[in-house]
Amino acid sequence: MRASAAVAAALLALASTASFAQADDHADRVKVRSVRHWSYDEYTRVVIELSGPVAAGELQRLAADPAAGRSDRLYVDLPNVWVGHDWDTPQPVVDGLLTAVRLGQFESEAARAVIDLARYERHRMFALAGPDRLVIDVFGGREERREAESALPDVAAMSPAPPAPERRLLVVLDPGHGGDDPGTMGPRGLVEKEITLAVAKSAKQRLEARGFDVLMTRDRDRTLSLEERTAFAEGARGDVFVSIHVNAAPRPKLQGIETYYLDVNHERHALRVAARESGVEPAQLDALQRALAGFKVNEVGSRSASLARAIHGEVVGGVRQAYGEANDLGVKRGPFHVLFLSDAPAVLVEIGFVTNSQEARRLRTKLYREVIAEQIARGLARYRKERSTALAGIAR
Repeated sequence: MRASAAVAAALLALASTASFAQADDHADRVKVRSVRHWSYDEYTRVVIELSGPVAAGELQRLAADPAAGRSDRLYVDLPNVWVGHDWDTPQPVVDGLLTAVRLGQFESEAARAVIDLARYERHRMFALAGPDRLVIDVFGGREERREAESALPDVAAMSPAPPAPERRLLVVLDPGHGGDDPGTMGPRGLVEKEITLAVAKSAKQRLEARGFDVLMTRDRDRTLSLEERTAFAEGARGDVFVSIHVNAAPRPKLQGIETYYLDVNHERHALRVAARESGVEPAQLDALQRALAGFKVNEVGSRSASLARAIHGEVVGGVRQAYGEANDLGVKRGPFHVLFLSDAPAVLVEIGFVTNSQEARRLRTKLYREVIAEQIARGLARYRKERSTALAGIAR
């Protein structure tokens, strides 16, 4: 009996040693922290948050294999990632586009993420820092709709179709920060998240009065990730995305209004602002810049630049008219996460500095916030008119 107990103790000690050794083997490996998704009719965003950076492989598609019981799917290998048995259970999605997200230890030195598909048109993937995560966007439905439309009888030759009514421009307003993220803090309780929400609410009313359709990423004080903000805009198929923010700087004398749009090339000053608004260190923007180089940013870059110029010109002009002065810091290009994550023309407006005493006093007042809101609405009306004129010229 004593011998058996001794053997059992020895085996237990050996098992414990092996267990600790195995844990030590994977201690320096990147782990999966969470898997999140946001679903819309024709678009789903999946975010895999990691404990460190990963040089992920290419996201690839595998066709369905009914004989093997495998659905259409996407997969990507994640080197130096250890998931072990922590993610054995598939994460269900079941939104009409995806059915599940699965993670497994593909081999000892790499994990594999698999997305099971129900519908599919195209996809994209990119890596972000602060925290480290992979963002996978899956688009579906448009292709299916085109196929359904092509099956309808061709009545165009039988009778002329009536002119389709012009679709109203859909604006997605994004009040920066919110909830657990207050943004920049100024004197006497001045908080960025409260200012941006007040401006966005006022701008929404003014835009609707001008015939725009308007959605807001948040209409109350709540926490939203950058991925969720732009997933909302993508899912709603917004025509333009306007993110509203308040600036801050180490030098209290710095003041003014500046507007940003996304571009691969950027101005040095933009790095500080982009890093603060993206919640990362300036050095962490390098990964975003590399990702930008792989996407067709210029497809919407010119429209984003036009949108930025229209809004910026109206905001600066309106503040000068109301207050007699406004420091124009210009329209600039920068590597902003929140702009990169949207396919629509997108801009980020910095409406003043809470670190400047004069502008902090203005930002505190309802008058200044309403002036900014009115001028943003005028800028969007100007952009709509310029776009209509340009499209009419192309049609001729």
